[in-house]
Amino acid sequence: MNKLLNLKKYLLAISEPNRLAILSLLKNGEKCACDIHPKLKLPQNLSSHHLKVLKNLNLLKIKKEGNKIIYYRNEEAIKNYQSILTKKII
Repeated sequence: MNKLLNLKKYLLAISEPNRLAILSLLKNGEKCACDIHPKLKLPQNLSSHHLKVLKNLNLLKIKKEGNKIIYYRNEEAIKNYQSILTKKII
């Protein structure tokens, strides 16, 4: 049941266009939060909200470089969610 609940949260997260855009943007490599919101054409606080949702689902990881927060995809978690989804549908 826990896997299904997590899968539901994953699907809800990626169904939001801005979150899906963030995951797509980070597919090309890590980015500073300050580089993400201009590319999405969103206010900083709104992009931070979307980043937090993705981070809380373990879809993103962070590292700090000075006072910058660098985001990158957690490929292992993404593959795990995709695997669960594939097994449930096929």
